[in-house]
Amino acid sequence: MESVAPQEAAKAETAPVSGEQQPQDEVVGFLLESGRLRKSDLRRAEAYREQNGGDLVTLLVRLGLVSERDVAEAESNLLKIPMVSMADLPAEAPELDSISLRFLKQNLLLPIEVNEGDLVVVMANPRDEFALKALAMASGKNISPRVGIASEIENGIEKLFGGGRSAMGQIVDSLGGEGDGELEDVEHLRDLASEAPVIRLVNLIMQRAVEARASDIHIEPFENRLKVRYRIDGVLQEVEAPPASSTAAVISRVKIMAKLNIAERRLPQDGRIMHRVQGKELDLRVSTVPTSHGESVVMRILDRESIVLDFDSLGFDEDLRRKFVRVLEMPHGIILVTGPTGSGKTTTLYTALSQINTPERKIITVEDPVEYQLEGINQIQAKSSIGLDFAHALRSIVRQDPDVIMIGEMRDLETARIAIQSALTGHLVLSTIHTNDAASGITRMLDMGVEDYLLTSTVNAILAQRLVRTLHPDHREAVRLLPEVAEELGFTRLIEQDEYIVYRPIATAENPGGYLGRTSILELMPMSDPMRRLVMQHATAGELQKLAVEQGMRTMYQDGLLKCLLGVTSVEEVLRVTQEA
Repeated sequence: MESVAPQEAAKAETAPVSGEQQPQDEVVGFLLESGRLRKSDLRRAEAYREQNGGDLVTLLVRLGLVSERDVAEAESNLLKIPMVSMADLPAEAPELDSISLRFLKQNLLLPIEVNEGDLVVVMANPRDEFALKALAMASGKNISPRVGIASEIENGIEKLFGGGRSAMGQIVDSLGGEGDGELEDVEHLRDLASEAPVIRLVNLIMQRAVEARASDIHIEPFENRLKVRYRIDGVLQEVEAPPASSTAAVISRVKIMAKLNIAERRLPQDGRIMHRVQGKELDLRVSTVPTSHGESVVMRILDRESIVLDFDSLGFDEDLRRKFVRVLEMPHGIILVTGPTGSGKTTTLYTALSQINTPERKIITVEDPVEYQLEGINQIQAKSSIGLDFAHALRSIVRQDPDVIMIGEMRDLETARIAIQSALTGHLVLSTIHTNDAASGITRMLDMGVEDYLLTSTVNAILAQRLVRTLHPDHREAVRLLPEVAEELGFTRLIEQDEYIVYRPIATAENPGGYLGRTSILELMPMSDPMRRLVMQHATAGELQKLAVEQGMRTMYQDGLLKCLLGVTSVEEVLRVTQEA
């Protein structure tokens, strides 16, 4: 096969392309109809092809306008051929002595199974007749094609036929040794970071993060290794990382992409990367801090296409949504959303703003950073480096005659006082504050130095929230709780029923955790007159919480228990993120 395969591959490369136009049109048409390709992006690719030539579908992938998965799914649907993922690969390669590894790599062919007279092969291009004929001739079997993703086929070939090296390992091989990564020459570092292997390495790290649905990428240098971790559904997971010798080049590449100063390694820096991965327009917020062994980099991934500004999808049930919307419709006052970093506060505020965003209202926000662009809302990016912090921006905002003001965070007394003055003068103010629960939001404001009588005059409600992982609907199993366990967890105090059935995740090869996505557990504390009297007496957060529960507030923990009974999440998840644990 060594002699046959290259000849057939050469035929494939030099074959006439007159008959390929129709299949290309079919794939492009399918991508357009399914919403995975925009017409403006198609025009860009066609203009590029006119100047540089090339295959249109390949160009769409290479330019990042669609993902390899999108193309594979399109081919699978059009040709009615099953699609195979990495999770479906066998543990061992089938015996095929007559087929060369070079031929498999050249044509992206991955044989996975031999059934009597058939050879099952995963292909990136199932329309490649030359490759199919050559493979049939070499193996002496009928070829049964399957559709696969090109990058996954490359990994699969290495795993089954090439000694098990991953795609990252192959890129690293082409890097060459660069010592211990402690490179002082900035120009040399810049040259290193601009080399193709390093660019591919960083792009691969980003691509895998998107495929894994990660919200953050952590690149952390240690004494003898470089660690890469993805935060998936709120939980950090370590993944394959480049060698320690590539640390300086990888981190410098990220800093160049974020337009940061690569010579400055002693001070923290913040930047932003606009990047297309898998056909998605991503906004990555980059933060670097110096550590003992180099700079630690964290990239927050903001996928503009995935944000859903809808109360139901955020975890609000009908009763809570009605109460929150009622507070939002008040003409003036302050609404606070509390929770730790990464608990979905900003998304809740954006959803609230989109709910009240009408032509009759002028809405201005001050954020650091502006995470998502909202149509019809004036959004200001705070820049403390030039003196434009929340307090300074707020003073100017009030002169802009807004109806609604959103402040990214109540960080200090000055910001809080201006927000309160804005609420007293007829504005609706929305903001966030970092506390553990709704009642603690009041005590935190008092600790900052805000006068109690101003708080009671302006705060309308405080919403506290956490994010819990949601169970995959097809990968969960029911568990009947023992009566004593149900009582200990608080189910019996929440709702009376004969038996309590909750659900737990089932791990699978594709989804080892058994969870898919996240939702909110929430508590809404409206400011009633009895609550205001307690605030004036400087009551503790515990006393405020107790009164709110007596007045009908459902705590975050109780909201989580209800979602457990509905099969949305598991008891373990609720205990993980609430202080009742």
